[in-house]
Order: sequence, then C-alpha cells, then structure tokens
Amino acid sequence: MSTRAGARVVVVDDALFMRRHLRDLLEDAGHRVVGEGSDGDQLVALYETHRPDLVTLDLVMPNVGGLEALEALLGAHPAATVIVCSSVSDERSILEAIGLGARDYVLKPVQPAKLLDAVAKALRARG
Repeated sequence: MSTRAGARVVVVDDALFMRRHLRDLLEDAGHRVVGEGSDGDQLVALYETHRPDLVTLDLVMPNVGGLEALEALLGAHPAATVIVCSSVSDERSILEAIGLGARDYVLKPVQPAKLLDAVAKALRARG
C-alpha cells in the first residue's frame, strides 16, 4: 500500500448487492478489493489470506455477527484497520464497535463521500 489510493480491501457483508456496491465505490476510487466474505466467521481467514490494508465489515450477519468478528480479528491482528458499514444506527452498537477498535462507522445506505472519507482517514491513521 500505503498511499491514500490503491489500498487493498476485504469487504465482509452478508448481502451480495452490498458487497458489489462497496466494491464498485472502492474500486472507482482507486482501491482494490482483494477478498469478500458473507459472514463474520470468514473474516479472520480472509484477513490472514489477503493481509489487506483495510476491512469493511457489516454488523448484522448470519453465524458470527460483526461485533464478535471484529473482536476476534483485532484480538488476532491488533493492527488491522476496520471500518464498520452497517444499517444498525443505535448508539450502543456504534460505541461498542469503536470501543472494540473499529476506525470508523458508516451508516447504510452508504453515501459514497462518507465511505471514501472514512477510508482515507483510516488509511492516514494507520501510517
């Protein structure tokens, strides 16, 4: 990586249309989606396989939810950079995700400018 554009990204969301939407937004901005997952159970394996610069993560997914997956990922890889993209808008969930180590929280429906701003800030913060 490690410029603002050109980041390697893993997208984890149970909705195929949302994964495609995020992929399109990220790739149109010059990033490369290197892996996709449909539930939190896949997150750590995807991270270890692809070693991305950034992960986008939904919260509400089958099997292992986003908060549990976030905790597992950051427990195994504390330097991982994660942005939560979720329709869950309650303050408790947002604060819990940030408290666990998410760099940002983008509400669905995802506004392209907000997502790309969150990505740019997260990539700058990681160095």
